[in-house]
Formats: sequence, structure tokens, C-alpha cells
Amino acid sequence: MLFDDTYLTIEKPSEAIFRDRGSKFLAFAYPIIAEADIKPILAKLKTEHPKANHHCWAVRLGIDRSVFRINDDGEPAGTAGRPILNTLLSRNITNTLVVVVRYFGGTLLGVPGLINAYKVTTEEALANTTIIEKTLDDIYIINFDYQQMNDVMKIIKEDNLIVLEQSFDNNCMVKIAIRKMQVNRTIDKFENLKGTKIKLAL
Repeated sequence: MLFDDTYLTIEKPSEAIFRDRGSKFLAFAYPIIAEADIKPILAKLKTEHPKANHHCWAVRLGIDRSVFRINDDGEPAGTAGRPILNTLLSRNITNTLVVVVRYFGGTLLGVPGLINAYKVTTEEALANTTIIEKTLDDIYIINFDYQQMNDVMKIIKEDNLIVLEQSFDNNCMVKIAIRKMQVNRTIDKFENLKGTKIKLAL
């Protein structure tokens, strides 16, 4: 079961190619974190594939998986962006952009043929990368005295916390990522240590 503080995404970019009756479909899948990431990726692909007839895409964003955009880029409505998005939905992936670049081969594929081509190319691109589970984390800063070092490090290890930044001199500081689900439990542990202050990083 997926808790509210986990989500699935792709580990790294991947590609796939699919051919049907002379048309060539190239799929590019990217892990992204914000809508602002879309434009530069599309611009780069349009530069790399200036002769392609269509650059169709779909994106799904947000931990609650609620944000999505589709673009058919001149293909008949519902034949390109929607099948790409449906593939992301069926795999329950978010924070992912898939762009399918099409070179038209001279033969019309018809609506079912197009839907199939965009779906299959997207599925193959996702199959060529690893789908990973990520957790939703809150970032905290802990300030503590040097003599608390062992106790602080012990909690970090016990609770599998990710250390993002650290500095150790007279006043020590550690910046950590705590999984949302375990925030209260972990903070209690730190607050019980004398001479230790913990606060949410802004």
C-alpha cells in the first residue's frame, strides 16, 4: 500500500522508438519537479528534431498526482497527449514528463493507430528506466553542542534520516530530511536531548 508520503517516479531520463507504416515515434521520458522544467526540455527536443511533424507530450506533477497537462501538437484531439498521460496514470507515476516526437511516414494511421503508437512508445520509454519510490520529506535544522554529537548521530542513524548539510565546530549544525510520516516521532527524540534545538528549514 502507498502511504500519502510516498510517490512513484522515474529514476532517470530514458528513450524508446516505435515504427508504424513508415511513421517513426521517438519517446523521451524525464523525471521533473516543476512545470518550469517543461519548456527548456521541449525547446531542446525541437532543436534536435527540427524536421519532426509533431512534438506531443504529457506531464503529471505533484505528490497528490493532481497536476497534469497534455499537448497533441497538431495530432487529432485525444490521439497523442491523452494516451501518453493515460500510460503515466496506469503506472501511477508522477513528477514525470514524456515527449513523443513523430516523423510522419506518408501513411495515415487513423485514430486507433495513433492512440496505439503514442501509448506503446510511452510504455517502452518507461520500461527502459527504473521506477522508484520516493518519500515526501520535511527539512529540519538541528543545532546542538559538540558533546551531543553522538546522541544526535545515533538518532539520525536509527531513523534513517538523510543528512543534507553539516558543520561541526563549537556550535554544531545538521540539516536533515525527515520523512513526513515520522516527523513527530523523530522531533520528540531530538527535543529530549539537552542542548539541542530543532527547527523547520524555510
